[in-house]
Amino acid sequence: MKNFIAPVFVALSLLQPISSYSVYDLSNVQWTLSDPGNNVSVPGSLPSQAHLDLFKAGVIPDPYLGLGDFTLRWVLYSNWTWSGKLPSSCYSDGGQNWLVFNGLDTFSSISLCGKHVAATNNQFRQYYFDVSDILSSCNSSSPELKINFGSAVKIANEIAAQPGQETWPYPVEQVFEFPNRWFVRKEQSDFGWDWGPAFVPAGPWQPAYVASLKSNDVYVRNTLVDIYRKGQLPLVPPDQSQPWVVNVSLDYLGDLPNGTKLKYKLTDLSNKTIASGSLSNVTSSKGVIGGTTIVEDGAVDLWWPVGMGDQTLYYLQVDIVGTSNSASVTKRVGFRTIVSNQFPITDEQLAEGIAPGANWHFEINGMTFYAKGSNWIPPDAFWPRVTPARIQQLFDSVVLGNQNMLRVWASGAYSPDFMYDLADEYGILLWSEFEFGDALYPVDEAFLANVADEVYYQVRRINHHPSLCYWAGGNELENLELSEIAQYAPDQLARYQGEYEKLFLDTIVPILFGNSHSISYSPSSTSNGWLSLDFNKSQPITERYNNKTNGSIYGETDFYNYDSSQSFNLSAYPVGRFSNEFGFHSMPSLQSWQDVLEPSDWHFNSSTVVLRNHHYPPGGPFTDNFANASKGMGEMTIAVERWYPAPDKTDSVANFSAWCHATQIFQADLYKSEIQFYRRGSGLPERQLGSLWWQLEDIWQAPTWAAVEYSGRWKVLQYIGKDIYQHVIIAPYYNVTTGDLEVYVTSDLWTPAKGSATFTWYDWSGKKLNVSTASSVDFTVGAINTTRVLHTNVNESLANFDMANAVLKMSVSATGSPPNSNASQTFTHENWFHASPLSSAKLVDPGLKYSWDSNGSSLTVEATKGVAAWTWIDYPHGAILAFDQNGFWLGKGEKKTVNVMKLWSDTTSGAWTKNVTVESLWDQTQS
Repeated sequence: MKNFIAPVFVALSLLQPISSYSVYDLSNVQWTLSDPGNNVSVPGSLPSQAHLDLFKAGVIPDPYLGLGDFTLRWVLYSNWTWSGKLPSSCYSDGGQNWLVFNGLDTFSSISLCGKHVAATNNQFRQYYFDVSDILSSCNSSSPELKINFGSAVKIANEIAAQPGQETWPYPVEQVFEFPNRWFVRKEQSDFGWDWGPAFVPAGPWQPAYVASLKSNDVYVRNTLVDIYRKGQLPLVPPDQSQPWVVNVSLDYLGDLPNGTKLKYKLTDLSNKTIASGSLSNVTSSKGVIGGTTIVEDGAVDLWWPVGMGDQTLYYLQVDIVGTSNSASVTKRVGFRTIVSNQFPITDEQLAEGIAPGANWHFEINGMTFYAKGSNWIPPDAFWPRVTPARIQQLFDSVVLGNQNMLRVWASGAYSPDFMYDLADEYGILLWSEFEFGDALYPVDEAFLANVADEVYYQVRRINHHPSLCYWAGGNELENLELSEIAQYAPDQLARYQGEYEKLFLDTIVPILFGNSHSISYSPSSTSNGWLSLDFNKSQPITERYNNKTNGSIYGETDFYNYDSSQSFNLSAYPVGRFSNEFGFHSMPSLQSWQDVLEPSDWHFNSSTVVLRNHHYPPGGPFTDNFANASKGMGEMTIAVERWYPAPDKTDSVANFSAWCHATQIFQADLYKSEIQFYRRGSGLPERQLGSLWWQLEDIWQAPTWAAVEYSGRWKVLQYIGKDIYQHVIIAPYYNVTTGDLEVYVTSDLWTPAKGSATFTWYDWSGKKLNVSTASSVDFTVGAINTTRVLHTNVNESLANFDMANAVLKMSVSATGSPPNSNASQTFTHENWFHASPLSSAKLVDPGLKYSWDSNGSSLTVEATKGVAAWTWIDYPHGAILAFDQNGFWLGKGEKKTVNVMKLWSDTTSGAWTKNVTVESLWDQTQS
């Protein structure tokens, strides 16, 4: 990955037009946050939310401490008002004065100089109001601006209680902490989710401005840049020989004179001009002006995702010429095509052995690739404290973890510009979704109009980023909500399917496709893809739903099975073209718990730990003896005891830490099994071309599905994902019923690779076993393909051995070329297999030793007495870092040099290195 100075580029998305008009940032106002009902009045800030200002003023503790998501619920039930006086210098007489809010969360009433301006009801819209008349008639030289926010929970309930309000059959609408979220255009996870708290915050969460315009001034409030191949249509692989079309459209406030033109200049990052001139086909209507130009194919270099080529970026400057004071907007752009190919399987593909049905994969610049990644949730319950540095740290983990795609999950919030800016630099593809999930939604006229404005703003704001790779209407709408209608109210399926299409097809698609030729769309993640396309219609998509042919394969899969007895049963995994989410929860480390819990709560089933696990049993957290419930804590406990030796340390804190770690081992082991299965599918009839696990990061410190804890500390999963997402891997596939063991080498390279695979059996003491299987196999594996290198039956091959005392080490070395490279490279990988669960394995003390190098940047770990399973290098609280490998296995006498790959923060001044521990699975069970 290139070393970028991110903050320089981050600023680009925030550039305002350069003109003589005045733009006043409302963060400079001295705000007061108040609620008379609670007798609270404290200094406020913008952007902010009520919890954050109350915490800053010392009224409440950090909301994340202890049970703050329960004890602070009085905050979400209250109304909060931000009040501040505008300086006279920020507006002018005789011109236009606009209030511009990039985000208000969510139900607000705005007044200025004692007069009502407007009310808002959508967290995701940009609002702008002409307040010229109010200011011209205001007697105060410092008019007071007030923004009053109502309780979203209360208002949602009021909307739901309106006479004749729409309802849905039980149990279609998924409720976590608070009901009726589907009536509210607000971050859905604010109302609770099984991995997060329910703070339901309120406040001016995005920047806001006063724009003061003179005659013929314009203020550009939003910009669309759509770059695509000539003739390209959404969802259709484009002709890569065609030139590029650059379509620019500016949303502005103010008045344009007749004859206004648009000029542009395209430069590389060194400011070398690539193309310039006037945009053609200029049109202007209702506050929007736009035009196009053609850029020849050879004039620019392509933008590629990480691991597939360079992330080449350009500056596009657009000037509005013809006003008394021209306005200028600069966006950073890239040239690429990205398409979700859902076309039917061709005769050529059938001849290659691909199962009939339809494709479901991504193609970048005409090249099919394997998508490797995870799902992204809101990184904090309070977006105003999500900084570019926080996103950069998480994106470091993505790229260092060998991922190239994130599914930005619906039901959070639309990602900020700086997140897309950073993704453009890192080469991370962002599958983005409109903020609907795990529910069906109203389709009354007012709701649809509100959504239409939201979609229009967000699509145009985001579209210029080359990292944007896909839009989906929402999360689990077809495979869950409509499926539950079919199950529980089949006689009403036609009605609710029609309402679903009215929102997610008839409303969203014309806006999206009217603004973007470059991005594919599906109304739901997960779905079986489209059945047909007709671009003679403004809404061209006909969904497949369950119009499937037996023996054919369609669409994406998601998969969760909390019966851990089936966790490693490969026949239970779904067979599809792409896996967009799958997983199992685990505990965060002791170090993360130390940030939010008192020492008295440092044990596995403390009431605070259990109540921070929002993966509740049916009925909520206070039913079914919740501390021992079958869901949540119980699922993790059962999984550990079923598959691994359970920790039983005499020191209570050490035992708590060991149990936390053991749940992470199970999680990582399960994800590894599934990812291997999905990746092998790239060379099987399903032609499976993507796996995105649930989820990348934590929103807080709690039991969740995350691979990266809230602090940035990597769980075991993140290391195992890094390992199993390498370009070339070797992996076992075991049928516990028959005893058949197959080993495959899988590659996501774009050209064939050749190499050899080796196999060695050991007992746990490290003694080689004379097992009658091949010891070495030469192979060739095709492009994005898999090949079998071993097939045996362990019941037969281990007939003379104790299966609980036998492990197989598999190694591969292959020569091939990385994508978009002619340079030959050697790829290596190793893996281990055990036929018996590790809970019954005859583990021995592996005699682990380690030593640091003289620079303190790497350590050598050695197993001196036996095989070390799940070797873990732990480091203390106070530092956040990533090693280049962890959670690995070591054979007897084997050494590994482990490097500190990234050190994000260190409050210990390097002392953390003196308190590192190295333990294996055997050590985890020892007092």
